[in-house]
Amino acid sequence: MEITRAGSAPSGKGPAEWFTGTVRIDPLFSPPDPARVAGALVTFEPGARTAWHTHPLGQTLIVTSGCGWAGREGGPVEEIRPGDVVWFPPGEKHWHGATATTAMSHIAIQEKLDGPPVAWLEQVADEHYLAGAR
Repeated sequence: MEITRAGSAPSGKGPAEWFTGTVRIDPLFSPPDPARVAGALVTFEPGARTAWHTHPLGQTLIVTSGCGWAGREGGPVEEIRPGDVVWFPPGEKHWHGATATTAMSHIAIQEKLDGPPVAWLEQVADEHYLAGAR
C-alpha cells in the first residue's frame, strides 16, 4: 500500500506550449509501472485553456469548481460545471479550460500507452474558444 498526501507533490505552472493563460497543475497520483493511470488537479484562471490535444487511451475530467468550456474537433463548445464528468475517447482531438470570466478546476485522469499519456497539438484560436460564450 502507498499513501500519497495532498500537497506532497509540488504544484507547477502549465507550460505556454500546452496552455493559453494562467494554469496551475497539482499532481495527485502517478503510480510506478506497470500501472499506467495518472491524475492531476488542474486550475484554470479566467480565459485559460489547454491547447488541442489527444490521449492514446482517452481522458476523464471531473469538474470540481467554477465554470468551464470543453470542445472537441467538429463539435460544439460545451459548458462544464462542478460535478460534471467528461469523457474524451481515445484519439479524440479536444481542449478544455475556464470560461472567459470564471475560473475552473478539474481532476484530469488519463493513461499512458507505450509513451506519454497526451499528444499536444496547436493552440485553440480565440474565435473557437469564445464560441462557448454564445
